[in-house]
Amino acid sequence: MDWLEGLGYLGLLIGTFLGGTVIPFSPDVILVGMLVAGGTPWICLIIAVIGGWLGSLVSYAMGWYTKWEWIGKWLKVDPEVLEKQRVKVDKYGIWLAFFSWLPTIGTLSIITLGFYKIRPKFVSVLIFFGCIVRFLFVIFMYDLVYEGYKALF
Repeated sequence: MDWLEGLGYLGLLIGTFLGGTVIPFSPDVILVGMLVAGGTPWICLIIAVIGGWLGSLVSYAMGWYTKWEWIGKWLKVDPEVLEKQRVKVDKYGIWLAFFSWLPTIGTLSIITLGFYKIRPKFVSVLIFFGCIVRFLFVIFMYDLVYEGYKALF
């Protein structure tokens, strides 16, 4: 991941984008690395949110373009089970988009929302605000822990 940090803000954008997709990648590490390297917190926040949001939208699109037949064939899931799940996702699932920032679970929920074609505009907005919450928390923790530690010594 050092090569991403060497790219500066572009590396942060790429890293957070990859972290929003199904690729197992930690955008938080790249964000903290940028902050340690002297990146401006507000600029880092804006770039991280854009990258994470766009990566999550790619995951949503992956779900959107997945065919029901593929799920049945590859994962051996009965179409009736998928239909029962659709009813639940239609009723409660939209709020899963806000929790897209959670590692692994978030990406899977975004793919599921895309698969069932749940309200794309609303999902997009909730993903965006979820990314803001995630990266604000990381910046807050960095400031609290790292900067507080530096002040002690």
